[in-house]
Amino acid sequence: MSAASVEQPFDDEPFSLTAIADEIMERHPGYRVEIIGGHLLVTPSPDAPHAFVLTDLMVPFLAAGLHGEESKVGQNVGLWLPTGAEDYAIPDLVVVDSDIDDHLVENNAYDPVCFRLVLEVTSGNWRDDLKTKVAAYAEAKVPVYVVVDRKHQRLHVLTEPAGSAYNSHRVHAPGETVKLPATIGAEVTLDVEQIIKAGQRKAN
Repeated sequence: MSAASVEQPFDDEPFSLTAIADEIMERHPGYRVEIIGGHLLVTPSPDAPHAFVLTDLMVPFLAAGLHGEESKVGQNVGLWLPTGAEDYAIPDLVVVDSDIDDHLVENNAYDPVCFRLVLEVTSGNWRDDLKTKVAAYAEAKVPVYVVVDRKHQRLHVLTEPAGSAYNSHRVHAPGETVKLPATIGAEVTLDVEQIIKAGQRKAN
């Protein structure tokens, strides 16, 4: 999911970004607030096609048996980031180790060591998913990052995190099928056209 970056409001006074994030979510139910690189990313409620893409995507992961004893598949699970003292992200979809409860850090965010895959579906500001979060997830050493780019109708698969980037970044177009790395725990193949189609708004 994409978001708009919000600069810190006070440069010379100590304050908690986490407290501000909590206040924003309390005042605006349905909004998602993340902290990446010391900046707040605030995302309004997504549209219906965004939700439909996630439902369609869960099907192959569940069919592959990834939601079982060894791993779990879920949405909106907090990921603690090493990019700042209060940094965390909330990916749209994740594949995690089943013992994730043992890796809670704080603020309902979990140690990245138990994340096998994170996936984002773009909304308004797609640049955050294709730039800001690429660096953050790479720094967290998340092995596989998938982006459903609804604006450009592409599927991005990033692997081999190194520093603040991924050594492998493959872009796939409708008509292609994508086999995700077996390191996530099972063989999962995605139909790019089906995924992109599910994420498009119907013309009025």
